[in-house]
Parts: sequence; C-alpha cells; structure tokens
Amino acid sequence: MSDRKNPLKAVAEKAAEAVLGREGPEEGVPGKPASASPPVAEPTTPRDPLPPKPDQTGPATASPTGQPTGASQSDVAQGGAYLTNAQGTRLHDTDHSLKAGARGPVLLQDHHLREKITHFDHERIPERVVHARGAAAHGVFRGYGSAARICKAAFLDKDVETPVFVRFSTVLGSRGSADTVRDTRGFATKFYTSEGVFDLVGNNIPVFFIQDAIKFPDVIHAGKPHPDREIPQAQSAHDTFWDFVTLHTEATHHTLWNMSDRGIPRSYRMMEGFGVHTFRLVDAEGGTTLVKFHWKPKLGVHSQVWEEAQITGGVDPDFHRRDLADAIEAGAFPQWELGVQTFPDNPEQTFEGIDLLDPTKIVPEELAPVQPIGLLTLNANPSNYFAETEQVAFHTGHLVPGIDITNDPLLQGRMFSYVDTQLTRLGGPNFAQLPINRTHAPVNDMLRDGMHQTAVHRGVAPYRPNSLDGGCPFLAGAGDGAYVEVPAEVAAGRKVREAPASFDDHFTQPRLFWLSMTPVEREHIVAAYTFELGKCYEQAIKERALEVLARIDTELCEQVATGLGLPAPAAGEPLADPSPSPALSQVGQTWPPDGRIVGIVADAEADLAGVRSLRESLLESGMVPLVIAPAGGKLGTGADAVTVQRTFATARSVEFDAVVLAGVPARSADALGSRDAKAGDTQAAAATDPRLLLVSEAYRHGKAVGAWNGGEQVLTAAGCPLTAPGVVTGDSGAQVLDEVTELLAAHRVWERFPTTL
Repeated sequence: MSDRKNPLKAVAEKAAEAVLGREGPEEGVPGKPASASPPVAEPTTPRDPLPPKPDQTGPATASPTGQPTGASQSDVAQGGAYLTNAQGTRLHDTDHSLKAGARGPVLLQDHHLREKITHFDHERIPERVVHARGAAAHGVFRGYGSAARICKAAFLDKDVETPVFVRFSTVLGSRGSADTVRDTRGFATKFYTSEGVFDLVGNNIPVFFIQDAIKFPDVIHAGKPHPDREIPQAQSAHDTFWDFVTLHTEATHHTLWNMSDRGIPRSYRMMEGFGVHTFRLVDAEGGTTLVKFHWKPKLGVHSQVWEEAQITGGVDPDFHRRDLADAIEAGAFPQWELGVQTFPDNPEQTFEGIDLLDPTKIVPEELAPVQPIGLLTLNANPSNYFAETEQVAFHTGHLVPGIDITNDPLLQGRMFSYVDTQLTRLGGPNFAQLPINRTHAPVNDMLRDGMHQTAVHRGVAPYRPNSLDGGCPFLAGAGDGAYVEVPAEVAAGRKVREAPASFDDHFTQPRLFWLSMTPVEREHIVAAYTFELGKCYEQAIKERALEVLARIDTELCEQVATGLGLPAPAAGEPLADPSPSPALSQVGQTWPPDGRIVGIVADAEADLAGVRSLRESLLESGMVPLVIAPAGGKLGTGADAVTVQRTFATARSVEFDAVVLAGVPARSADALGSRDAKAGDTQAAAATDPRLLLVSEAYRHGKAVGAWNGGEQVLTAAGCPLTAPGVVTGDSGAQVLDEVTELLAAHRVWERFPTTL
C-alpha cells in the first residue's frame, strides 16, 4: 500500500513527531494518556484545557441537519480555565455537599450536588452506571431475635423468616466484563419484610474512596475506562484512577483494601459484606443506637491469588456467577450471618476517637465486636437474568421502622442518587412495580400514572384529605407501624461546604490495615501496587503514589519503589502507631469445607472403585467432587461406571479448591499440540498425559494436592515435591481425603508462599 493510500501512516508519523525531543523512557512509546505530562504536585495555576493528542480528532462540526458550520473542533469542546456548572457559573468547591454546619445534614437546596449527581446518574443507558456486572440469587433471612433490644424492625425478631434477593457485582466493568478483575464488589440485599422493603446496599470493603457523595462522579470517572479509547475495561491499573486517588488521599484506605487480596474474591460465597455507613437503629421504646452492618460468610473469607485471577479471566470470565449458580444448584447453599457493631448514639457520633460519620474509616472489631443478629441463606437461582438480576432496583432510602440513617455525607447523597438513576435505567417512576422490586406488604401510595404503570387503581380521590374515597388512605401513627424518622438534633451553624476536621486523617487507618496483614498478605499488596502502578504511563503519577505509600509504611513504599525502579521517598512526618486488628486478616483461621470443589483426576486405568468411594465421601461432607479425565463420557462400564464432568481440555486449576489423582493418566489420543496447546507441556513425564497443567498450577497457587495408586509420579513430574507442605499421598482415596479436608479448612497452604516482609 502506498503512503498516499495509507492514512494510518500519516497519523503515526504525526504522533512520532510530537514525541521528538522528549526525554525519559516514554519517548516514542504509544499509550500516553494526555497531550502533556503531569507534574508530581497537583497543578494550581489556572490555565485553559489541554489540546487533544496528535492522534485524536472529533466528529465534523456539522449542524443537526448535516450543514457544515465552519466551527473549529475547539469551539465545541469544553473551554475556560475554571470549573463551572452546566450554565457556566464558576464554582468554588466541588468536594463538599452544602450542609447545615460541618457535621450537619445535607441541604435539599444544594443545586450543585443535585446537578452533578443527576447528570452522573444518567450517563449510561440502560445498564447501570456502576455495578453493571452482576449475579444474584433468591434466599431467606431468619432473625435470631438478638437485635430486639436495639431495633424494633419486625424481620429481626426471633425465627421470623423473610424472603430476600441478593445481587453481587463488580463496580467498574460493563455488563460484558470479567468477574475476577481487581475491583470492589457490591453486596446488595433486598429484604421483602412484612413492614415494607428494606435494602441494605453495601460492598465487600467496609470503607469507601470518598467522604462526600458529591465526589462520586469524580472517583468513578477516574476509575472507568479512559473516555478517548474506552480502555482499560474493568481495571484500576491506569493513569486516571491513580491520578485521582493520589491527589485525593482520603481514597488511600479503600485503595489499600482493593490492592489487598480482598480485591479478588475466590467466590461470592466466601466474601464479606459491609453496610459501609453508620446507621441509627430504634428500639420499641424509642431509644437509639448507632450501628455498622456486617455480613460474615459461613465459609470464611477467601480470595484468589493474582495469577489465578488472570487465568480465570481468560478461561472463564463468568467464574463468580457460575460458581454461585452451580453451588446453589448443587444444594451447597451459601450462608452469611448478619451482624452489627454497636455504638452509643452520643452527640459527637464518635467511638474511641473514630468519627462514625466518616465512610473512609472502620471501627476495629477488637474495639467493637460484631454481634450476630440473623442468618442469610441463598437457596434459589433466578429464572430470568433480565427480569430479576438486571431489573432489580436498590435504594438506601428503602427503610423500615426501626432503621434510620445518619448525617454521613456519602449516605445522604446516596439517598437522592438511587431513585434518580432508576428513572432513566428503568424507564420511569414505576420501577417499584417490576416483579422483582415489588414489596410483600400492602401498598396504598396515591402515586398515579407515569410510564409503565401496571397497577389498576380504584377510587376517585388520589389525594388527602378526601371524603369521596371515605377518607382512605389514612395516616398511621407510630403504634400502627408507621415509619417515623428519629427526631435527631440538627447542628446549628452556617450553610457551608466543609468537612469536619476529624475527616482530615487519611493515613492512620491505612497503616492499621497494613500492620494487621500477615507477611504473605503484605507480599500480595506489594505485588498489586507494583503491577497497577507499573501499568501507568506517567512517571509523575508513580512518584506521587510512592509519596502516598511512604505515609502508610516505609517498607511498603520501598518494596513498591524497587519494583518500579524509582527511589523511595521519605514520609516527611512520623508514621501513625495504631494497634493491629487481627480480624482484618484473611489468614490464620479455619472454616468448614462446605461447597468446596475437589477435582479428581482419573482415566480408565485408575482406581475407579476408590474414585466412587471418594465422590460419595465428598458429597456426604457437603463438598462438590468433579471427575476430570482425558475425554468425556464415562470411565469403566456397567453400573459401576464413573461419569466424567471435566476433560483435560476444559479443566483448569482455578475451578478447584484441591486436586487429587487416582492414578497415572496416560497420554490419550487427543493429546496433540494442534488441538490443545497444553499438550506441549514438557514438564509432564513421557507416559503421562501432558495436559495436566492444572496440577502444577494448583501447587503454585497454594492449594492442597494429593495422589494415590501411582499418582505420586504425576505430582513429581509436575514439580510438586512429595515432602512439600500440602502435598498428600496415601494408600487410598479415603486416606488422602482426610488430610486434604483438613488443609481445605485454612483455604490455602500458606506455608508454600515465600515471604520477605
């Protein structure tokens, strides 16, 4: 193709000219986020917007009827050095909602908050702006009755069973993104109580990136794909995310959690949930208690290691939703205990010096233990993804008597945002009438008409007071079960865009989290920061991130700096000295094996009687056995034949919590490199099927591996020393299973991971 016919060459040459004379490692390298490199410090001198990069252009500046306007593209782009609202009025603050005093509630008159959030809520049609990638299940919640002393909500009474619908999700990715990306997970629960719907809309991380809802568009815009290329999808490993969180250091605590193993859960079934905010509970006498909600998985908290997550994203992007649905279908119903941390409802709304209105802070469980108040069991899958999982609408304002909100400025903004976003996403104000959203309590709301109205209302007087409909509906009193807001004192003060001084400490709690991690968890955090920052283009952003890490921990900063090839800066001020919270670590406890998946590798020459016996034992123990063989179908003949669930071509280690071998699977006829690249595995012994890559992967990822009936030679060929921790051999499958089950209780064989921290 000639140069004249190759417009891409001209674009490439133009881009190359733009980098001539540049110093540093970026010279000539594509992928620069913006047309100019940023400084380390936040720019403060006003200037007009930067021009586009040389490789960027926009649509022609034609009129809606196709007539050329002659306008330059800069004339239709954003302009001016100062932040304005949509009408061009300059703004002096976009980080704080307008409140009645620094600790007061957010005011309805905050037109900037409403404009900013409203526009953000309507940015995507029709998928959710955030939490688009979701999976869900039906279940039941049974109250323990232990909450009665602090909350009058009927669904918390002893042995009251309430239907629920729970949706899990990732935050940043689109509906088509992968499940196992490093991201925050949503954990939203809809309780269909006898008093109305209660939605507990939380995450798997107990803190958030921001302290005020007015900044929610900013953090999501930073985390979403770059707007020019729509990449990277469902990742935080890019410049705009790290640019924001290193300049806005209140995000440091949440970012550290996200860089820990919590950012890549093993399964939704093994994921904690948190209400994030502080709520106010009301008892039968009107007394109030402040609480934080916790979901504790009965299987314990467990995560994937980074290589597992990368493999899973390639071989099974639907891993988490498949795992949830398969477990429920197999009868291994996942369960969580709902618990609360309780605090006195004092005027300061603090506990042990921790501001309870700051959503970037936790209260360590050692200071306020989590008290269980009920049990959630998921026992049914949706029958239609769109009708249920996609159309379910949660809202922090869906409350029942006994549960009220506080002045947390992030929670206050969410009270507005959730209804607003449903109007666009679900096509109008009647989204509550969609089957998945319908309350199980009688409704007489006087709300009429609107798009998608499916209720056939009667009567002639949808207003009150009225006499034409006999005065119905009537107002209820507190004794009739009415929802009455707590008459909490509102702080007197000026209308201000401020935050309390207690919100200013952005580093004590991140340091607490770091100090609470075990050495292997710290290694994973270092690796995560090194990878994520290594994917950033701009050197200044990496340097700024190291300055943030230096204020968390010197060793953390030094280790990440080494990986980035940069000098480690000093903290500049003494580091905080909080007491570690062992409850924050995922390592060191044991959990029941229910629902764990054990892969049993066999072929026609294996100990099939032992395989059958092993399967029965696993099923009786509440675990899920999956037989893996060279090809599908059955192993053996007659009534004793063993059904194959996975083949060497379709199985990968990430699906299994442990792998055991019932023999030595010989090379099968389809073990050809032209059909399965794993057939070229040189680690496998010549007599062994070379596609048993899953054995070496399972070992490398710290999972229990076992063998009998000669399978030991496969372990050796796969690089698994028979004397290594978590490698089990025996004379029978039953003998191997006993030790493997014991190992599964700790999730992984943590001794197998080398640490230097």
